[in-house]
Parts: sequence; C-alpha cells; structure tokens
Amino acid sequence: MISADLNIILPEIVLSAFAMLGLLAAVYSSKDKMAGALVWLTAALFVVLAAWIGLTGEGTQTAFNGMFNDDGFARFAKITILLSAAAVLVMSEGYMRDRGILRFEYPMLVALAAVGMMMMVSAGDLMALYMGLELQSLVLYVVAALRRDSIKSTEAGLKYFVLGALSSGLLLYGASLVYGYAGTTLFSGIIEVAQAGETSIGLLFGLVFLISGMAFKVSAVPFHMWTPDVYEGAPTPITAFFATAPKVAAMGLFARVLHDAFGNAVSDWSQIVALLSVASMFLGAVAAIGQTNIKRLMAFSSIAHMGYALMGLAAGTVLGVQAMLVYMAIYVTMNVGVFAFIMLMQKDGAPVTDISSLNMYSKQNPGRALALLVLMFSLAGVPPMLGFFGKLYVLRAAYQADLVWLAVAGVIASVIGAYYYLRIVFYMYFGEDKSDALDSGGSPLLAGFLMASAVIMIVGIANMFGVEGAAASAAATLVN
Repeated sequence: MISADLNIILPEIVLSAFAMLGLLAAVYSSKDKMAGALVWLTAALFVVLAAWIGLTGEGTQTAFNGMFNDDGFARFAKITILLSAAAVLVMSEGYMRDRGILRFEYPMLVALAAVGMMMMVSAGDLMALYMGLELQSLVLYVVAALRRDSIKSTEAGLKYFVLGALSSGLLLYGASLVYGYAGTTLFSGIIEVAQAGETSIGLLFGLVFLISGMAFKVSAVPFHMWTPDVYEGAPTPITAFFATAPKVAAMGLFARVLHDAFGNAVSDWSQIVALLSVASMFLGAVAAIGQTNIKRLMAFSSIAHMGYALMGLAAGTVLGVQAMLVYMAIYVTMNVGVFAFIMLMQKDGAPVTDISSLNMYSKQNPGRALALLVLMFSLAGVPPMLGFFGKLYVLRAAYQADLVWLAVAGVIASVIGAYYYLRIVFYMYFGEDKSDALDSGGSPLLAGFLMASAVIMIVGIANMFGVEGAAASAAATLVN
C-alpha cells in the first residue's frame, strides 16, 4: 500500500529530493557561482516532470487514504505550473545575474514552491491543503524580499508575510469550523455532509472563511491589498513568477475545495464566488487606469483577470471549471511574454518601469512593439487574439449557469479594462518622440520569449494546442 502511495507522489518526491540535494551541494561548494547552472538544471527538471506527468498519468488515483489526488484535473494544473515556472526561471537567470541578485537559494526555493503548488492542486484533505499552501507561501515571502539592499523589496516581503499570515489564520479557522461540523478533514467526507439547502450554519461559516483565505492567494477583492506593492517592490523576475504559477495553483486549489468538498452545495457558494468575481473585475479595471508604473499596472490587471477566472468557478459546472482552466493557461502564457518585455525595458542598463518611457517605441524596435501590441490586445480580450477566446469561455459558462448578470458585468469590466492596455499601445505608436529612448539591445532569450508568446496568441486560435480538450477532460474528472 505504501509503495503504491509513493508511486503516485513520485514527481513531488523527486522535486523535493532535488531541492534538498541542491541546497546541500551549494552549501559545500562555491555557492552563488553555481547559481546559474542550478537555474537551468531546475528548469530542465520542471520540463521533464511535466512531460512525465503528461505521458504517464492516467485515470484517477488517491494516496494516503484520500488525502492526495492524482486525476486529470491535478495533472493539467501541475503541467501548467511546472512549464510556467520553468519559463520564468529561464528568463530570470541572465537578468538577476547582471544585477548581482542571483543567489543559489533562488532556484531551490522555486523548486520547493513548485512542490507546494503541486500539493495544493492534488489536495484531498484540509491538512494536505494547508501543507501545500504554506510551503508555497513561505517560499514566496522569502523570494519577494530577495533583493536585500532594496527598501521596496524588503517592504514587499514584509507586507506579503504579514497579510499572508492573516489569510492563513482565516483559512485555518475555516478549516477548524468545517472539521468541527463535518467530523472529518477529508473532502470525500465533507461532501457527504454538505448538502444543498441542508448545510448547517457552522459549516457555511467555515466555508466562507476558507474562501476568504483562498481569495487572498488569488488576490481577489477585497483581499487584494498586497498585490500592487509586492508586484512593484519584488525584483521583476520574481514578480513574473508571482503572476504565473502560484495563480494557477491557487485557482486549482479553489476549484478543488469547492467541488471536491462542497460540490453538493453549489448554491451555497456560487453567489459568494460571483461577488468576488465582480468586485475583482471592476476594481482591477478601474484602479489600473491611473497607474504609471507598468508593474503596478500588471498587478491590477492580475486582480481583474482572477475575477474572470472566478467567473468560471462561480458557474459551478463542468463547463465552468473547463473555462477556468483554459483561461488560466492562456493568462499564464500572456504574462510570460509581457514580463519578458518588462525585463527588456532598460535605459543605460538600469531597469525602467515608467509607462511613458515607451513613447514611440515602435520606431526604435518595431518587432518588439508589435509583439507587445498583440499581447496587450490579447489581455484586453480583443478578437481574434487568444485572450478573447479565454474570456468568451468564462462568459459562456456564466451565461449557461443562469448567471446572466455576471456575464454582463464581465463584458462591461472588460471594456473598461481595455483602456489601460490600449494606452500602452498608444504610447508605443502615437506618443511623444523623445530623445532619451530605451536601450535597443537586451537579452535575445527574453526577446525570444516575448515573440513566442505573441505568436501563440495568434497561431493558437487554430486549436489552442490541444489545451481545450485537455481542460475538458480535466474538468470532468473534478466535477464528476
């Protein structure tokens, strides 16, 4: 029995062992001198594990008496997490080395965060949920403050830690209430107790606290306050990491808890998630309008996009979960490209984040300007970019679940949000012609990620590289 359980969690064991061995090897060697090699080795392992999970995984299995799930939903989320984390690691190596902030701990911490994220999307028990969540969170607190000589980076880490501790308290209190009223921490046991229209008040209170704790992790309103400061203060590659893999893991955990533990009481949580969705979409759309720092703008953009993903969850259907998974896969791809461009924004070798520095960038570098235009259009949901189809999926899921008001609100928020994406395009093509332009060089690797992401937004229209079908089967294993 134990050997079968270990076989199910083998990818997590391999990644954990690699991280611990890497830390030991670095301590007894030249430390930061091998940081670059560790980054590439960790990214390669992520890709290998993603391929392993995709090629060998089949059916639905559980380990440790139902505490750990290996199903289509978990595998889809894990592959997305691992590939996005690998992309961010590769992008960050040169950027962090050039600025003297590449530490040997960085790739090992990201590897441990990935273990936590994989645990989150496979959790079948409240204790397993908390283990994965805290492993991921503790790493994110540390890497946010990785640039120790920067006040903003230190402030970002401290704010994230203090507010994260609060969210963990909310989640733990909710878990204790759920355990007290359900008599079990297993999701399979909780779902038998939580019945639509018959769920006790105590269990509902526990669910509300659980949702509050998870909403913090996806930076949904009103638990979003940490996001702009952390995105701005953390080193740009770390911000890129925050905007990709952890968001997928948190949304996967959200779906796992709502459907595996409270799937029989959709009517009890659907309206709560819908309200979180509306608040996030509108605050993200409106607050980003006045931003001049592109990293803060992307923070509010992230809040808005999590609102759209929550719209899929609010539907409470197989189509809703499928729409959320497709949306997150597209969202991560767009963010990889945008943050690759932000890392290319330099003047005399120093990072630049002011949006006005993009004035007439199309004259200076038409190829990169065009790629960013495609990504901005996709983020705004302009057809026929792939981002449009992501929004269409979640809107359709809400409409078919009789949440017409939510779909209408999503369309209105999308129109408002288009303004700040199009403003960046306006600067690049119609802004003032300034003499102090951005540096025209930069890493070819970052430029490659930018171009590849933009191409995917166009070419992916054909069949979404099979993501649509994979998401459909993944959603079916979770909801059914």
